[in-house]
Parts: sequence; structure tokens; C-alpha cells
Amino acid sequence: MATVRKRGSKWQAQVRRDGFRGVSKSFHNKKDALKWSRQMEASMDRGDFDDKKTPIISVSDLLDKYLTEVTPNKRGWREETYRINAIKRDDIGAIRISELSSQHVAAYRDRRLNKVASSTLRRDVVIFRHAIEVGIREWGVPLKDNPARRLRLPKQPKSRERRLSVEEYSKLLEVAERRKWWMQPIIIIALETAMRRGEILSMRWQHLGDDLTTLRIPTTKNGEERIIPLSSTARSVLKEITKETELIFPTSANAFRLSWERIVAAAGIEDLRFHDLRHEAVSRLFERGLSLPEVALISGHKDPRMLFRYTHLRAEDVVSKLND
Repeated sequence: MATVRKRGSKWQAQVRRDGFRGVSKSFHNKKDALKWSRQMEASMDRGDFDDKKTPIISVSDLLDKYLTEVTPNKRGWREETYRINAIKRDDIGAIRISELSSQHVAAYRDRRLNKVASSTLRRDVVIFRHAIEVGIREWGVPLKDNPARRLRLPKQPKSRERRLSVEEYSKLLEVAERRKWWMQPIIIIALETAMRRGEILSMRWQHLGDDLTTLRIPTTKNGEERIIPLSSTARSVLKEITKETELIFPTSANAFRLSWERIVAAAGIEDLRFHDLRHEAVSRLFERGLSLPEVALISGHKDPRMLFRYTHLRAEDVVSKLND
């Protein structure tokens, strides 16, 4: 089945057929999008369609191939898929790959910065840059140099120190309870374990210890397995969840992101990101009196120096000790 829809200033054609990988491509006008869709469907009907041999004409073509052949082999494939689709929706997706220039990439950067934080842009560009690099080295993309290689990027933002107040947490849980069933448990688990979003969404029942006192995280951001202890609150939350799938929280990164944004808005909370819950969780662990190695065991920070920025949160305790 072929669908053609308007996305921004471009027309996106998408062809899905049983037995074939879905393919999509962006065009500047509807006529070309419809023509391409009919050609793809005819090729599938004739039996000579080979998605691996689909020519790379536009930036979207390159990203589609990258999504099919490279992204699935990555641990963070869900989030990368979301990021690549966001790049494809931009005007840069319709540009002929042979004509892609540093000016095009710079214009994409400026447009993207109007919508997302600089840290998000930096992660998007890393993926885009690698896709172009793979295209040049392995897929015959006709570019002499990678136009994204020397792109000027905004400076790495300073670490956020956003804390979650008791009132905000209460309101967050209240609103989450009325939304998707998995939202409230995920929020609680995040604050009890200091786990990253991707780690939480990848949790499987088989990763839990028999008595629910520990959780095994097979592959972390640092590339190593870790086992973390679970608090009584985390155990209580997990006991309330019905085992219906292998995943404890069967939802996509994009569906979660949308639900989170709606909940924060409905709760009337300003400038709160989900990753802030990890910062809050680590801060609370220190405030409970856990040592730096103990916190590192739970949070998964490989370099203890990364946790030093949290220790200032206990300065008042140090003052009281000095005055004893």
C-alpha cells in the first residue's frame, strides 16, 4: 500500500507491502511522489524489487538505507530510529545526495536549533555525520568529502542542576495515574533506581532476580553489564505490574516521549526533562547517606569523578559535622 502525505514543505511517499521492507522517500511535489510510489509498487509486483539495490538519490534514501543496515545493530536503535526520522522530515531530506553541501547541513543545524536543545542537535548530527561517512565509504555515495564533518556546533551545555520538588513529584504522579498505565511506574522506577530512559524501556522480566531485590542491566551506556539493588518502593511497583510481554514496559521511545511531554504540561511543571529524574535520583541517594562507590554501583557511573558534582548537595551536612 502506498501513501503520500504533506510534511512541511515536502511530500513524503511511503510504500508498504507484505513480504517487503517498507520504503519511503521525500519529494518537492506530489506528482513526483506519486510517480515514485507507482514505480516501487510495480517493481514489487514484478518480483524484481530489491530494497538493498534501491539507488541512493536523496538524503532520505541514504538515511533509509542506514536505518535498514546499520541502526538495527546498535543497542540504542529505538532512539536512533526516532532521530533519523526527524532528520528525514526536515527539508534536507529531499536534497539530492550528490548536491549535499556544508551550506545545506549548516542550514539544517540552524532550523533544528529553533526546535530542540543544543544537546539534542549534537546527538542528531553525530548520527547524520556517520550515515554520510558510511555512505561514502561503502555505498558509493558520490561525495568527495563529508559535508557534516566540520560543521560548527553549539558548545556542550553545562550540566543541569534541576531538582524535583515534593509538590512537583506529587503532581507528576497524580497526572500520570490518569494516563498510560506504564507512565506512573516508570517515573517511580526512574527516581528509585537512577536508570536512564533507554534502560528502563529495555527492562525485561528475565532481568529481575527471583526475589525482586536486584535488576540486571545487560548492556549499559558504558558498554558493560551491571546489577543494581532495588528499593522496597521499586519492588512494590514491579509486583503490581501484570506480566503480559517480555518487556516490563512495552512501549516505544517516541510514545513515551509524547506521553511524558503531555504529563509535564498537564501538571503545569516548567523546564523538567525526564533525564532530570536521574539527576534527582542520584542526589537523593547521596542525601540518604550512601557513599560514592555505593551510588556509582546503582547509577552506573564508571568514573566516580562524574559524581562529584552531586556532592555539593550535602554541603550543609558537612558544615554540621565540622561544627560538632
